[in-house]
Amino acid sequence: MRLAWFSPLPPAPTGIAGYSADILPLLDAAGYEIDRFTASTAHEFAWRRRRPYDLVVHQLGNSEWHDYMWPYLFTAPGLVVLHDARLHHARAALLFRHRRRDDYRREFAYNHPAAPDVAADYALEGLRGSPFHFWPMTRAVIDAAKLVAVHNEFVAQELRDTHPAAHVERIHLGVPPMIPSEGARDTLRRAYGIPASSVVFIAFGLVTPEKRIEPILRALGTLAARGRDVHLLVAGGNGFPGLDDLIAARQLGGRVHVTGYVAEERIADYLAAADVSLSLRWPTAGETSGAWAESLAASRPTIITSLPHTADVPALDARTWQPTRRARDPIAVAVDMLDEDATLLAAMSRLAEDAALRETLGRAAHAYWAAEHHVSLMADDYQRVIALAASLPAPAKGALPAHLTDDYSGRAMAIARELGVDLDLGT
Repeated sequence: MRLAWFSPLPPAPTGIAGYSADILPLLDAAGYEIDRFTASTAHEFAWRRRRPYDLVVHQLGNSEWHDYMWPYLFTAPGLVVLHDARLHHARAALLFRHRRRDDYRREFAYNHPAAPDVAADYALEGLRGSPFHFWPMTRAVIDAAKLVAVHNEFVAQELRDTHPAAHVERIHLGVPPMIPSEGARDTLRRAYGIPASSVVFIAFGLVTPEKRIEPILRALGTLAARGRDVHLLVAGGNGFPGLDDLIAARQLGGRVHVTGYVAEERIADYLAAADVSLSLRWPTAGETSGAWAESLAASRPTIITSLPHTADVPALDARTWQPTRRARDPIAVAVDMLDEDATLLAAMSRLAEDAALRETLGRAAHAYWAAEHHVSLMADDYQRVIALAASLPAPAKGALPAHLTDDYSGRAMAIARELGVDLDLGT
């Protein structure tokens, strides 16, 4: 089977690039013929598709790394792997960057027909942020796809309920084993001046306010004031411009270590240097975190936010220290967003002082990764949904805004005819 694969790839500093890098070799080995299309090579799709593809696969997320993919979502429909159930932030940013205000209004109206007309004015007047989560801007993408795949059942069911005509499947989010280099724990701790006896928390991935960095710093400051020997690794590209000021304001410069972007091959080393992984989210786009799955693979206990789409994760409730799911061993500690400061402090305090609990949760986390998040499970799911998507017809374009479905080939052929050249650009 011949596939066109649209996705950022390493060295692009985004988790979805690493995700594609993990799954593509497994699909290559299974016999698929796959052409990769990144932002720098997507223009080649127009001529490569003259030899037809069996399926086009779009790896779509809520970030600028996927901006180049949008025209192909509608002119080359296929399997859309929706890594975020909210796309509004990135889509609005792209349209406004190119001064396409009318296109934004048309897309908003199509995606959210029940919203009042003034709702689009919120963004058109320059406002951004959390309210975008109320309007996910996904309907057009879902309506144009042959099949949509997501990484947790809560989001899958939500999309089935809101888009009853769509084909929606849940696929495992898989990550490979996390095997650190020899001596990585000691080497990295020495590099950042962290004593061997300290308890180290790690916040991994792109650093944004949604990762709850401010509450984490508040809790860390409280633990330090109580005399706890704790440190924090903030490991990832910085999307939080005020981070250094926050650290300085709380006098945590000697305890918080901002690493910057960490290359894929070093992730296991950084996780080995830590004792507890902080995988918090709010507001959330319904994503299943690859950084969290990597923490499980590294046998690290995690602290997560209690959210509807994490309800199936076996965890200890930080308010009561009782399991949220008794059928499986807890792998994490869950924090209540309605009492975030208190429950996050309780979770970090307990894990800082209880090495036995860290060990127990870490062992269970690794077993859970093997059962739910091993990359081989994801490969099996991909083979299933690729076959299903390839068997489905492309949806009718229907009432999609015209600017989404126009591939502008008509304009190219008209210009060519004016020059006396008769073009056949194919389909």
